[in-house]
Amino acid sequence: MGKPFLIELPITVKTYDIDFLNIVHNMVYIRWLEDLRFQMLADYLPLESLLADGISPVLLKTEIEYRWAVRLGDPVVGQMWMAELQNTRWILEAEISVGDKIAAWARQTGFFADLKTVRPARMPKALREQWQAVQTKISK
Repeated sequence: MGKPFLIELPITVKTYDIDFLNIVHNMVYIRWLEDLRFQMLADYLPLESLLADGISPVLLKTEIEYRWAVRLGDPVVGQMWMAELQNTRWILEAEISVGDKIAAWARQTGFFADLKTVRPARMPKALREQWQAVQTKISK
């Protein structure tokens, strides 16, 4: 199975990310997911163009499994990809890894909202077209 719209970012653990046991605090993973999601938007559907069109992504739910403790000095890499894209809803999945170990797995669900009505908006056409092209490529 492919990972459509896959993005990958190196992550540096900062001293303010850790607790007294030198372990990255759980809340830091949420910030890393935000960084990954922002990069995905920058690569595939820039936030500036979304806002100019009067829509914005809205996060509904984050599920995260902490599998292995990340510590200061670990070489961390984050990956995120689009797991599902529907008319108004999207689902992203992500992995935070150190080497070949997956330290955390996450799934985020959201939608695009009309900035005037704050109601769900139809998926942006540019994103739908990119998704369809990826799905066609995967099915071949």
